[in-house]
Amino acid sequence: MKLMCGNANKPLARLIADYLDAPLSDVEIERFADGELFVRIDENMRGEDVYIIQPTSSPANDHLMELLICMDALARASARRITAVIPYFGYARQDRKTGGRTPITARLVANLLAEAGANRVLTIDLHAGQIQGFFDIPADNLFASPVIDQDIRRHYDVGDVLIVSPDVGGVVRARSLADRLGADIAIVDKRRPRAGASEVMNIIGEVEGCSCIIFDDIIDSGGTLCNAAAALKEQGAKNVSAYITHGVLSGEAVERVSNSMLRELVVTDSIDVTDRAGAAPNIRVLSVAPLLGEAIRRIANDESVSKLFD
Repeated sequence: MKLMCGNANKPLARLIADYLDAPLSDVEIERFADGELFVRIDENMRGEDVYIIQPTSSPANDHLMELLICMDALARASARRITAVIPYFGYARQDRKTGGRTPITARLVANLLAEAGANRVLTIDLHAGQIQGFFDIPADNLFASPVIDQDIRRHYDVGDVLIVSPDVGGVVRARSLADRLGADIAIVDKRRPRAGASEVMNIIGEVEGCSCIIFDDIIDSGGTLCNAAAALKEQGAKNVSAYITHGVLSGEAVERVSNSMLRELVVTDSIDVTDRAGAAPNIRVLSVAPLLGEAIRRIANDESVSKLFD
């Protein structure tokens, strides 16, 4: 196999390469004066099974274009199979029409990936599972829950833990982790008075005296998470932490989390963590490189990927 990456998350790509004991291929990514991207692959790719590691995180459009152009270069270099390893699949929140004359951008991105030459897609914790159906090529959606399960067992008394879904839509995700831990769940009932804002209405479940762990796939501005943490503390939670797969952390999110009721926020390195987030006292990073590396190894060897979650 051959491994390569764009500029979106080189630290994660290096960790995956270390896990697989395989070097990252040499790729030159340059910009013309007007901002256009240019890609040159400095190794022979003819007949190779290539895995390109590139989350489409901020700036999403630049990183998506890098990925598409790299795959086009690989296809024209006669690579035998191209797998787009996208730890964070950007545009996944636009998975349905939310009103008249609005796009389904997640489907558009799925089509672009296939047209650019991808034979397979590998990602982690899609915002909505049905996005897998947007692809006309094989798409493996991994779950970060086994990695998070192990970390919770190392840092918490599992008998005291309560898993909390930050909204009704995340109940299936929260239940999956709770079942692994043998814990109960609670649900935050919230409403959105306007886009980008949320208001906690009720807490469904008994949280008093529990170590509450909020589990979700994405933290963006952090408002929903911090409001939920405050509501849980008001209901008598002993402490509140959060495990989030994709730490988008846009705008003032880091400051908001640092000043919140959260004991700690744990995010994975599916998105390269900024220096500001890395320096925050209550933000910790958990690596999914072994999970992705093992999935890549299994795909390369035509082994089952789903066995990772049995």
